[in-house]
Amino acid sequence: MGKLNYRVVLFGFAFLFGIVFSIPSLTQSEEGKKITLGLDLQGGLHMLLSVKTEVALESKIKSIGTSIKYNLEKEDIVVDDLKIDSGVVRFELLDATDKPKVDAMLADDFKEITIKNNGLVYEMSLSKELETETKHNAIKQAVDTIRNRLNMFGLAEPTVAKQGSDRILVEVPGIKNQADEDRIKALIAKAAHLQMMAVDEDRANRVYNMTQAEAKQFGDIILDDVADNGRKYLLYSIPILDGSMLTDAKVGYQKKSTRPLINFSLNGQGAKIFADFTEKSVGKRMAVVLDGKVYTAPNIVQRIGGGQVQITGAFTPQEAHDIAIALRSGALLAPVQVESQRSIGPSLGADNIKASLIALIVGFLSVVIFMVVYYGMAGVVANMALVANLFLILAIMSLFQATLTLPGMAGIVLTVGMAVDANVIITERIRELLHSGASITKAIEQGYNNAFTAIWDANITTLIAAVVLFAYGTGPIKGFSLTISIGILASMLTAILGTHGIYQWILPKIDKNRLNYWFGIKKEGAK
Repeated sequence: MGKLNYRVVLFGFAFLFGIVFSIPSLTQSEEGKKITLGLDLQGGLHMLLSVKTEVALESKIKSIGTSIKYNLEKEDIVVDDLKIDSGVVRFELLDATDKPKVDAMLADDFKEITIKNNGLVYEMSLSKELETETKHNAIKQAVDTIRNRLNMFGLAEPTVAKQGSDRILVEVPGIKNQADEDRIKALIAKAAHLQMMAVDEDRANRVYNMTQAEAKQFGDIILDDVADNGRKYLLYSIPILDGSMLTDAKVGYQKKSTRPLINFSLNGQGAKIFADFTEKSVGKRMAVVLDGKVYTAPNIVQRIGGGQVQITGAFTPQEAHDIAIALRSGALLAPVQVESQRSIGPSLGADNIKASLIALIVGFLSVVIFMVVYYGMAGVVANMALVANLFLILAIMSLFQATLTLPGMAGIVLTVGMAVDANVIITERIRELLHSGASITKAIEQGYNNAFTAIWDANITTLIAAVVLFAYGTGPIKGFSLTISIGILASMLTAILGTHGIYQWILPKIDKNRLNYWFGIKKEGAK
C-alpha cells in the first residue's frame, strides 16, 4: 500500500461523522437531533383557509383614522366629531385658520387616500388602488404570519402557501390528537389584533342602556369584557394605537400571584404616542383590547414612557403563551376561517414509509450489485462511497432537524444514482487509460482529471436548479431540493475525493496482474 493521504483521512472522517449523527434518526432515539417526518409520512392536519379581506379594509381605514387623530393633536388642531363611518374618516374643523395646516398635513402624509373637502368638513376614504393593494397585502401577510406562528409554536416545517386568489393551504405534520388539533386551529385563526382604546368617560355610565347604533353617533363603540361576565365598555372607536406598533411580546407573572400576564414592547412611534396620551389622560381609563374583547381597562395614574405595556386577564399559562406567539408574529390584517380540513392518520404515513423504504432499498441494492459485478473491486470502492453518501445526507438533515417527505425520499434515491454515475465516469476513464497502456498511477490521476470536468458541470447545474427550487418552492418541493442539494455536496466529497484517496493509497503497490480484477477489465492491456 502507498502512503495514507489526506483524501482517505477526510473520507474516513466523513464516514464516521455520517454514522454517528445518523443514529438518532435511524433508531428514533429520544436523545440527539433527528430528522422529522413530513405530513405524508407521519400524518397530521390538512386545512384550507379563506381570508376575509374586507376586514383588512376596515382595519386600514381605522389605522388611517388613528394617524390623523395623532397628527391633529400634535399640531394642536381642534376638530369636532372625528369618527369613522362606513369606511370613511370624517371630522370638522372648528377654526378656519387651521385649514392650510390640515391641507398640508393630508397632502404630505396621506397621499394614497381619497380626500373630499367641503368647507371645514373633511372626508377621507381608501382609493381603489389602495383597496386592491390592501387586500393583496392581507393575503400575503396572512401566509407569512401563520407560518411564523406555527414555527414559533415549535412545529417542524409546516406547509403554508397561497392557493387561488384568497385561499391558504396549511399542512401541519405530527398532529395526532384532538387537543393539539384544536390548539393549532385556534392559533392559526387568532387575529391577534391589539388596540389601545380610550374609555368615553362622559357617557360610560350609560353603556348598559345604549345600543351600538347610538354609540356610533358619538364616535364610540361598545365592547365586552374578555371574561364574558356581562361587563361592557364604551370606547372611542378610533384607537390610540394598534398592534402594528408592537415589537415584542413575552409571558410574565404578576408579583403577588402566580397568574400570568403578557408584557409587550412598542416601537419608537408607538412609545411616543402612548407616552403623550397617558400624560394628557391622567385619571382616565384606557382599555387594552385584543380581537374585539377588553382584557383590562386600568386608570392612568401617571405618564407611562418607554413603550412597555402589560396585558392581564383570566387566562392560563398556555393561553398566555399562545397569545404572546400571536402578538409576536403579528396581527392578521384580515381574519381567516377554515373552509375545509381533514386529518391524515399515521397509518397512511406508515404505508408511505414502507413503500418508500422498499423502493430505496431495492434501488440501492440493484446499484450495489451492478457495480460489483461490472466493475469488480472498483465497484466495491464506489459502493463504500455510496454508503458514506447516504449516511452524510441523513446526518446533515438530522443536525438541521430537517423534515423528510416522500419527495425528499425520492431525492435521496435520485442522489444514489447521481453518486454512482460519478464513479462510473471515473472508472471508465481509468479503464480506458489502462487499456491504452498507461501506468496505474498515471491512469488514476489522468482518469480523475479527465472525468472531473464532466462531473463538476453536471453536479453544479443540478445544484443550481435545486437551490432555486428551495428558494421559491414550498413544502414537499423544498424537501426534494434539500435532499438533492445535500446529496450533491456529499457525493463530491465521497464519490470523487474519497475514492481518489483510496485508489492513491492502495493501487500503486498492487500486483499489476490483479488490475483486471480491480477494474473488471476483460482484455489484457494494462502494464
